[in-house]
Amino acid sequence: MLNLEEVQKKIIAFRDERDWKQFHTPKDMAISLALEAAEVLEHFQWKNEAEMKEYIANHKEEIGDELADVLWWVLLMANDLGIDILEAADKKIDKTALKYPVEKSKGRHTKYTEL
Repeated sequence: MLNLEEVQKKIIAFRDERDWKQFHTPKDMAISLALEAAEVLEHFQWKNEAEMKEYIANHKEEIGDELADVLWWVLLMANDLGIDILEAADKKIDKTALKYPVEKSKGRHTKYTEL
């Protein structure tokens, strides 16, 4: 199994072999990321809890494909913008922990401004 850095390198090589970087402006990559995230949503639209449970059981590969597309754009953007995505994620966890201390937020979905 590949680690995240290996996946990122493989995606970059795939793109570069096809000379697609010329089309990958930050704006267009951000649009592609949003579009792929919307495709994840399509799998769940208009389904109640029971329908979603059955759908997920029968469509994991298709959902996984869409999640992989989202990850694809995240990793390309991070590379092209010079962002260490694992470091950024780690810092974001720390920032979010400050906004949502366990003693105030455990078991609640309230936004941090309302805690």
